[in-house]
Amino acid sequence: MGLLTAAIITTAGAAGAVAAAPAVLALVGFTSAGIAAGSIAAGMMSTAAAANGGAVAAGSLVAILQSVGAVGLSTVATAAVGTGGGALAGGLAAILI
Repeated sequence: MGLLTAAIITTAGAAGAVAAAPAVLALVGFTSAGIAAGSIAAGMMSTAAAANGGAVAAGSLVAILQSVGAVGLSTVATAAVGTGGGALAGGLAAILI
């Protein structure tokens, strides 16, 4: 695989991950209007609340994902998601091509 091909695939993976993150979160139930009833997110929230005495702990995975679902990715989260998507795409390309 050439260096240019690797760069293109890695960049596409990074951009794709950043673009897909809000849609994926909404699909599992972390929406701008709150956690969707009957969704995967609702199940996660129920489990987290039961494990924490009835409340979802601030800073927990459920709380973070709901925050992102409500207001979108922060600059740091965008960088992290992009880095992860790029690394995954680059790694897969190196194996498959």
